[in-house]
Amino acid sequence: MVDDAAQGITEVVRGSDLLDSTARQLHLQTLLGLPRPGYVHLPVATDPGGHKLSKQTHAAPLDLDHPVPALWQALAFLGQQPPPLLQRANLDTLLEWALANWRIATVPRIATAISGP
Repeated sequence: MVDDAAQGITEVVRGSDLLDSTARQLHLQTLLGLPRPGYVHLPVATDPGGHKLSKQTHAAPLDLDHPVPALWQALAFLGQQPPPLLQRANLDTLLEWALANWRIATVPRIATAISGP
């Protein structure tokens, strides 16, 4: 938090699993007279059992040689409704669409289970 202020951080995007700590951080920022960045909390992807997808829970790694399917799925998970045709697009085309069409208002407010490949 102090290092964020020193670096001029104005926006923080993180998982909804950290929502509880945000109130404490905002309170400390006020007490310390630090600027308060804007916060956005995204839903956390979980497996069908409700476990957060992460290295610690042994989630399958992303295929870095073929990132489009995972990015398309992430955009869909985040409520962005990418067109199905973009599942076969190249990475630059998908990223261009994502940047032009991102809408924070469509991001779900709850964590959702996703299935693996």
